[in-house]
Amino acid sequence: MPSTRFGAGILALGFFGLSLIRCDQATAAEAWPQRTVNLIVPIGSGSGPDLAARIYAERLAARWKQPVVVENRTGAEGLIAVAVFAAMHDDHTLLFSPAAPITVYPYTQQKITYDPNRDLVPISSAANTFGAIAATLSTNVHTVAELIGFARAHPNSLNWATGGGAFPLLFAGFAKRAKLELTRVSYRQQNLAIQDLAEGRIHLFATTITALMPLAEAGKIRLLTVTNKTRAPIAPDIPTAIEAGHPELEFDGLTGFFGWRDMPAALRDRIASDVRAIAAEPHVAERLAKAGQIAHAGSPEEFARAIDEQRARMAAIAALLEKVDP
Repeated sequence: MPSTRFGAGILALGFFGLSLIRCDQATAAEAWPQRTVNLIVPIGSGSGPDLAARIYAERLAARWKQPVVVENRTGAEGLIAVAVFAAMHDDHTLLFSPAAPITVYPYTQQKITYDPNRDLVPISSAANTFGAIAATLSTNVHTVAELIGFARAHPNSLNWATGGGAFPLLFAGFAKRAKLELTRVSYRQQNLAIQDLAEGRIHLFATTITALMPLAEAGKIRLLTVTNKTRAPIAPDIPTAIEAGHPELEFDGLTGFFGWRDMPAALRDRIASDVRAIAAEPHVAERLAKAGQIAHAGSPEEFARAIDEQRARMAAIAALLEKVDP
């Protein structure tokens, strides 16, 4: 009997200790940040993710009463920035990035120097970036169906290029499924590719809609479809891939906040809550819409689940592309 009471006491002390730890973590989360928060963005200034990062940084700084500084680190399609973030393991540095470093790069890059499962802790999504597929005017195609018909009637007569992230995998998978014989052209700079599209040197280009809109509005290129589930507010007349009858092209550009390895759960949840509050502000949604994005925030669990779903889809496309046709 005494041993039973002793065991119960030990168990109670264990629960008490666990409660103290949780209490300490919650208190620390409430007191964070104590200094400037750095927000690493793996894409250049003026890009969609960069604009979204700056909108959130401004509002988070107001909530946290500390500066939130956006730091653009470009190169190697964002791999450099993500590797730097993972190596820093700094409790006042966050990553603001598309989900591609987790969902795409393990299947498209020969070597990554970070562990996508360990080093990047999903906190909250922040925005969905709109993607689009555009054609040069000389092709005289206006829809995805017309594109497929033309490409099948004229094999190897069309070439294509894309922006970074998931777009190379997404478009290559589409061409493979549709049995299109197209030629891929690689560019080191997206702006040069879009200019070549306008001048007819390349025929098809897939990237974020914000990168394509200036030339589309000028009537120099034609948007065929947006890749997201919903139409883009800045191009409401352009059908979605699903509406166009090609759900294999559907892709929502997940962009959000990531924390460092072993980030305390209480702090992760607290930041996610702040991000959700900001995403719900009407003027934030309006500013993101003008930048070709939709405000979209959720819990860490929801963000992680969306990332897992996107990763599984990218893995399936990568497997399809590796398959040799008989």
